[in-house]
Amino acid sequence: MKRIALFCILHFAFYIALQAQDDPIIMRIAGQPVTRSEFEYNYNKNNTENVIDRKDLEEYVQLFINYKLKVKAAEDARMDTAQSYRDEFRTYRDQQIRPLLVPEGAEEREVRAYYDGMLQQLGGRDLRLPAHIFLRVPQKSTAEEQAVKKTRIDSIYQALLGGADFASLAKSCSEDPQSAMRGGELTWFGPGQLVKEFEDVMYALKKGEMSAPFLSPVGYHIVVLKDTKQLEPYDTLAPQIRRYLESRGLADKLAQQATDSLAKLRGLTTEQLLDAETERLCAQDMELKYLVQEYHDGLLLYEISKTRIWDPAAADTLALQNYFNLNKKKYAWDTPHFYGMPYFTREKADVKAVKKLLKKVDESRWTQTVRDAFNKDSVTVRMEQPRLFAIGESAVVDSLVFKQKTGKQRVRKDFPNTAVVGRKLKTGPQKWTDVGTQVVSDYQNECDQKFVEELRRRYPVIVYQDVLSTVNQH
Repeated sequence: MKRIALFCILHFAFYIALQAQDDPIIMRIAGQPVTRSEFEYNYNKNNTENVIDRKDLEEYVQLFINYKLKVKAAEDARMDTAQSYRDEFRTYRDQQIRPLLVPEGAEEREVRAYYDGMLQQLGGRDLRLPAHIFLRVPQKSTAEEQAVKKTRIDSIYQALLGGADFASLAKSCSEDPQSAMRGGELTWFGPGQLVKEFEDVMYALKKGEMSAPFLSPVGYHIVVLKDTKQLEPYDTLAPQIRRYLESRGLADKLAQQATDSLAKLRGLTTEQLLDAETERLCAQDMELKYLVQEYHDGLLLYEISKTRIWDPAAADTLALQNYFNLNKKKYAWDTPHFYGMPYFTREKADVKAVKKLLKKVDESRWTQTVRDAFNKDSVTVRMEQPRLFAIGESAVVDSLVFKQKTGKQRVRKDFPNTAVVGRKLKTGPQKWTDVGTQVVSDYQNECDQKFVEELRRRYPVIVYQDVLSTVNQH
């Protein structure tokens, strides 16, 4: 017995060692091991042929390390314990896990049940394809209004009896626009799908027959029965039924049913069940494991980037101004630009009035100031958003600022007076806000680089070059 136990222990140890050999550690980041398979999953996913900015292996290693360092910093800051993070992570994770709990054949059973329900509803009757000419009679119509519609439907009926073409009269007279375009033709119907008055008439007709005018709860109809057929076999209709049920959320319905059933069977909450099933399924499927890990890491990366880099950098106007002052050459240009606002007025006198009003107003408040002064009771001045314009971006700016011959200007009928207010910039921006989006982005990148440098100093990183050389080569 002891020999058997010893053999089992040795065999298990050998199995673990063999697994480790098949998936060796490629690097350690902040003391945490990263297996070759995890690295390969990320590297290959981010370097497919469809990726525009593909990276070579050595370049990607550094990006991957930076990525993992930020995730580690977020974990150390306990961002993964915040309820908002946990809720969002579970939402992404559960989208992958819940469908895997659906029993095999469940979707097929739903499609079959829907088909059987159609058969039951038909009750042995056939399907019918009607066409109609319809005159609407609203429920609150007076007797006189209803009489007018009755007279009209009767005259249409007499014309049909006299040989008039049904489809032509449907197109010109029917008040059901969708079917009128098709000469009055509707779609296939069975029992219980239409108001009783219409259904009774439809099933009383033979193929090709036309009804006399009759009143339903919605109005007057004249119906022609275009065709009849039996319900198609299950194999024929199953693909259409499946598409219909999928459009109505079949996958979510089945996943929810399976989750609720398993949780009840095991005496767990839904959350506990999904946690347990995630662990079980990820142990069986490495692709799933790394996809779930990707959700976990990606959300933390976003959270720490937002709180430590993006938001603070975008809000620090003094730092942005200093960054711009130190990097003005970076934003210089060869052709003149214009920062300003094109506007259009009803009255010619308002052209000068707008310019005078905005002389001492900060550019960020131009549109609101004009609205308050000119557009309170009615719109007398229309404006575009103030922004930076290069030559060729606006016909108005090209004509009025850059004196370009842009052809005949389009005159707005109710706002015939065109003008601009702003600053012409010859060699580059005067303020950091002239190129604010670019400055913020560049400063955020600089802050990101400094943050990575800080993380590199804080956490140890070891890369095993011998294992790295085997990536996608084993």
